[in-house]
Amino acid sequence: MPPAKDTSILDTKPKSSSTSTTTTTSQQQQHHRTRTILMAQDILRILPTLLSAASIAITVTNNQTVFIFSLRFEAHFYYTPSLKFFVAANSVVAAMSFLTLILNFLMKRQASPKYHFFLLLHDIVMTLLLIAGCAAATAIGYVGQFGEEHVGWQPICDHVHKFCRTNLVSLLLSYFAFIAYFSITILSAYNSVFSSPKN
Repeated sequence: MPPAKDTSILDTKPKSSSTSTTTTTSQQQQHHRTRTILMAQDILRILPTLLSAASIAITVTNNQTVFIFSLRFEAHFYYTPSLKFFVAANSVVAAMSFLTLILNFLMKRQASPKYHFFLLLHDIVMTLLLIAGCAAATAIGYVGQFGEEHVGWQPICDHVHKFCRTNLVSLLLSYFAFIAYFSITILSAYNSVFSSPKN
């Protein structure tokens, strides 16, 4: 009886070709997903850049002068440390967001895990900075609107209506910028995880 032929050699080549095709397809899908996420991030990154810049412009140009019992009082953001921090936080966010947009364009969508990790750290810091600035402005805005009886602080928004209303608009714009950056952070985390090399 003739010996059985070993067909393992014949089966090796088709399996290798199939594995290579599957790997190539997976890499193409990953690359396409990365490009889509980065494009969505850039679109979202435009929002906090514009919103933060608008918030800065509104806050810096906002002032009101009133006379109370023949005494002249002027309301301006520079007289309040909380509002100065609010403006500084939004300035950093607007500048860094704009620089990141330029950097993304210069990188030409290179799917580097290190670059994605850098973006993730950047977006986390910007998100925290925005919410810190919003919290500071919200706190001083609350005191200005309602006062604080326990420490004897009287509300001032009864006298400077325009100043308080304008600051509220600026604060809302900054909160919208925070929401946009929070969404960017989620996308950055997702992209950082799925762009990491698989074992």
